[in-house]
Amino acid sequence: MTTPGPSPGPVTTAAPAPDAAAAPNPDPAPGWLAQRLAAQLLSGPPVEGTVQVAGHLLAVQAQDQRGARLAVRARSRARSAADVDDALTRDRSVVVTWLNRGTLHLVRTEDYWWLHPLTTPQLFTGNTRRLAQEGVPPADAERGVAVIERSLTADGPLTRAQLAERVAKAGVRTQGQAIVHLLVLASLRGIAVRGPMAGREHAYALVRDWLGEPRGPRGAPAAFDRDRALAELAARYLAGHGPATERDLAKWAGLPLGDARRGLAGIAGRLAGRDDGLADLAARPGRGSGDCPLPPPRLLGAYDPVLLGWASREPIVGPHGKLVAINGLFRPFAMVAGRAVGTWSMPGGKVALTPFAPLAEAVAAALAGDAAEVERFLHSPAGAARG
Repeated sequence: MTTPGPSPGPVTTAAPAPDAAAAPNPDPAPGWLAQRLAAQLLSGPPVEGTVQVAGHLLAVQAQDQRGARLAVRARSRARSAADVDDALTRDRSVVVTWLNRGTLHLVRTEDYWWLHPLTTPQLFTGNTRRLAQEGVPPADAERGVAVIERSLTADGPLTRAQLAERVAKAGVRTQGQAIVHLLVLASLRGIAVRGPMAGREHAYALVRDWLGEPRGPRGAPAAFDRDRALAELAARYLAGHGPATERDLAKWAGLPLGDARRGLAGIAGRLAGRDDGLADLAARPGRGSGDCPLPPPRLLGAYDPVLLGWASREPIVGPHGKLVAINGLFRPFAMVAGRAVGTWSMPGGKVALTPFAPLAEAVAAALAGDAAEVERFLHSPAGAARG
């Protein structure tokens, strides 16, 4: 999280989106939304860096590499995208893998060991279906995963292209999205994980080599305990997303509603008494409870966690939902007073903002300052990489 610097350069600004230019001003954000944004680390003091963001939010959407880096930027004192890469490559303190709803997430290494067995078993059926759609029958999938494991054991970490070459030589189809879903299968089985960066690409590593011995919740060596993991999930989810409902938790984690209820029941003694039907932690030092200020104007990246943490994103995107997210694609957007006010891109390495309606001069200036910070953060070659 950064403060706009003095006299920032201008942001390239396109005309307001035609279907939103005449939209009325939104109603003031409700108090619970301000509390959620504080829990998301978008208001209040920033945390230190990548590990702290991943630890607080538990799992950060990461199929877009730039988007994951920008999620860290908006919530921490991280100085550049290279800081995120260092956590992945040098420190091994975070990894990226398929969890929760079956998409890539950035998580702390110590949280991988219980999130993986908790949230991946239900993903195998969809993976088998997608492999069949890509022309990879079960026998070929088994051979492909075996090649991936042997290759990572002998020569890992390796990039997707390097693994695809070896799998193809074994006579297994890799065209289209076939190699992706073979890598998903290897990841769901706990064989592979996205570990270090190899230049601009994210390389895959053997879990047992890259992460070492399995760890339970809070890093303690332990066998997996599902009830304990569900309670940990509920507490950690609320820490970064509360106040929320049981359905919000279930959707975010990709688990049945009954599991969400079991998790919340497991921490019943730690929940706050509220009269709005939302669940939250009673003890939340320093942020996310009581009266919370709304975040300052800020540019957020593609697939930012603030759009993916609850059953509905309507409180933030309002009538502009299809301009921010459509067909599973989430665009970078500008947020002011807790609401989306435009989208942005980076043609030629400079932020270009497309507001939904004309912006007040002070808001435009604040977003210009944040745009300069985004450009500086992404200046390194590693920062320019995309998933």
